Amino acid sequence: MYLLAFIGACALVAMVPGVSTAIIMRQTLRAGRGSGLAATLGNETGILLWGLAAAFGLSALLVASQVAYDIMRVTGAVLLVVMGAQALWQARKGAPPAPEGQVVPGWRAPYLAGVGTCLANPKAAVFAMSFLPQFVPAGQNVPLTLVTLAVVWVLVDLLWYGLLIWAVDRAKAWLGRPAVKRRLEQISGVVLVGLGVRMVVESR
Repeated sequence: MYLLAFIGACALVAMVPGVSTAIIMRQTLRAGRGSGLAATLGNETGILLWGLAAAFGLSALLVASQVAYDIMRVTGAVLLVVMGAQALWQARKGAPPAPEGQVVPGWRAPYLAGVGTCLANPKAAVFAMSFLPQFVPAGQNVPLTLVTLAVVWVLVDLLWYGLLIWAVDRAKAWLGRPAVKRRLEQISGVVLVGLGVRMVVESR
């Protein structure tokens, strides 16, 4: 029963728009399903690492250290602002869409964008540390159960973002039109910059 409740909670968390959603959608629109999937895998790598850190108590060390927390917060904010500025610049240039079937900028860049923003987000560490333990049944091996829950969390995320990528790709005929694509780049740029600014000014 606790596992079903956990899966439901993970699904609800995944559906809430945030940094991950913005990055994955932008990569899908810019370079297709492959790039969106690469960003998703990067994000889920970060989620898994934070889950493992929560399982072995490493997240607690981050939360306890204000300096480490602030460094990660500022780093994550800078990454988001840079990506947002790139999106705004891309929208201003109005670059032509990539040829059909070409993956731009490849798997490596979107993967690193996904994993980098996730790992540089201290809120993800705090969330993992406070979210996962709530679903550990009494009497269970805590580290092992937390690792299992982290893997389930990743699988639920992959399913949701996979559906999102599929939907965005299906609508690409309309979303990929130059005027629409430029507007979406502007929106994603503003969203990413706004998330970065919020991250740097908000407290724990």
